[in-house]
Amino acid sequence: METNKSLDPRVQRLNIGAQNGEANIETHLVTWEVFHQEKKGKQAVHVGIVHASSPELALVYAKEVYGRRGKTTNLWVVKTSDIFTFTPEDEDVFNTAPEKLYREAGYYKVRDRIEAFQKRNKETA
Repeated sequence: METNKSLDPRVQRLNIGAQNGEANIETHLVTWEVFHQEKKGKQAVHVGIVHASSPELALVYAKEVYGRRGKTTNLWVVKTSDIFTFTPEDEDVFNTAPEKLYREAGYYKVRDRIEAFQKRNKETA
């Protein structure tokens, strides 16, 4: 296997790959999902993907691509292959819960009450 010495000081500093920042050019690149955390305590938000051969290198790429666009407290990378989800055909599994419209702001029709209250106040004034 042929190896190349990386010229990137970040790769050398993290000692990614073989000794002294050498990266194997035959290594298969893996897709990593990148999550960005703007402030401590805020939830991480999915911002995109990077392709890298290791999680350490994926973090370096994520920092360069997504960490410099705004305030960043932390970045997470997760292999795309490690994310499991329901298929669109399994949509009916979520139909077991009854509708809970009271959780939606549109459920509360307060505009009519506010207008009636304002009308009463105008009449009494």
